Amino acid sequence: MRGTLALIARDPALRLAALLLVLNGAVGASLVPYQSLLAIRLFGLSERGYAGVLAAGALVFVAASLVAGVLSDHRFDRRQVALATGLATAAGFAVMTVLPGPRSFVLVHALLLPVGSTLFAQSFALGRLAASRHPGEGQAAPMAAIRAAFALPWVVVLPIWSLAYRAGLGLARIYPVLLCLAVLTLVLIARGWPQTDEAGRGREGASGLWSGLAEALHPAILVRVALLGAVIAAVAVYMVLLGLVMAGAGRPDGDVALYAGTMAGLEVPLMLALPVVQRRLGIPLLVAVGAGLYALHLVGLPLLAGTPWVWALTAPGAAGGAAILALPISYLQDLMRDRPGAGSSLMALQRVIGDGLCALAFALGTALSGFGLAALAGAALSVGAGLLLWRIDRRR
Repeated sequence: MRGTLALIARDPALRLAALLLVLNGAVGASLVPYQSLLAIRLFGLSERGYAGVLAAGALVFVAASLVAGVLSDHRFDRRQVALATGLATAAGFAVMTVLPGPRSFVLVHALLLPVGSTLFAQSFALGRLAASRHPGEGQAAPMAAIRAAFALPWVVVLPIWSLAYRAGLGLARIYPVLLCLAVLTLVLIARGWPQTDEAGRGREGASGLWSGLAEALHPAILVRVALLGAVIAAVAVYMVLLGLVMAGAGRPDGDVALYAGTMAGLEVPLMLALPVVQRRLGIPLLVAVGAGLYALHLVGLPLLAGTPWVWALTAPGAAGGAAILALPISYLQDLMRDRPGAGSSLMALQRVIGDGLCALAFALGTALSGFGLAALAGAALSVGAGLLLWRIDRRR
């Protein structure tokens, strides 16, 4: 592990990818656990209206990610793509800082932030290209460490928000802080992103833009992406339900941050250990096991939210989350080894499927019964998809 961290520290591109994902993680840790509360409790959206925002944002995100990934592979201009997406994020947080309200929320969370979120995939593409220059080191360990860099801020940032909310800070105050993080991200991209991706030249440009899209949308690839999307739908359902379930159980807003932070704190060392287990068991089996563990956590959350036992759910949740969050990244990039941008953008397609299924589970569950049924639907989708992926792709 020390060797992996030293490699990241001395390689400027790997270091930048890790730093960008740390900032991305800080934004996610600050916003995602509270997004449903902001939409429904603060800005007055209905549960169905919020589900519509999730679905619209997912469609925008996948379209922007696929276009950005394939264009960057074709034109070798990842820096400009990264700057554009970083600017979209900064603009979104600026709007919510200056003009907070339901209309601004819909505009920002359904359009600007989904476009800006494509930086997540492009950061992994940058890391993949940089890791390819160190074949003797292997790529699994550096990529696992970079993925853990995204989870690390959840351990640090969430307890800070927990203390702030317990002290009476309003939820809307989150947006000025996120604007500062977005501006810092833009500065890092402008100063540190390589002007060209020499490691990819000659290998990525063998075919044009449309053939790149065709490769990314090949049926054999789409089936696996769809299954992985269904697996991570459980994570999206968890993020939507956490704040609502905790609030419904009478817990303070600070407990939302504390719970999510505990989960992330347990996930980080498990993610770093995954490459060792991965070599022995393979990704599909680990994803299936992870989906099962995560399902236990998700189903138990609405049942135990009002009791002290809810904190025990963080153990299976973190073990399952480490697998289903970290492993699909390497899996999808391996599907398109010669196109790191398009391969990373498959994560967007995976996410849009997951977010779409999350929106469906949330809308149907709350309409028919409540948060418990929404959690059960998300868990069933995740476990079923994980088992099917393992069955059709055992040798991977």
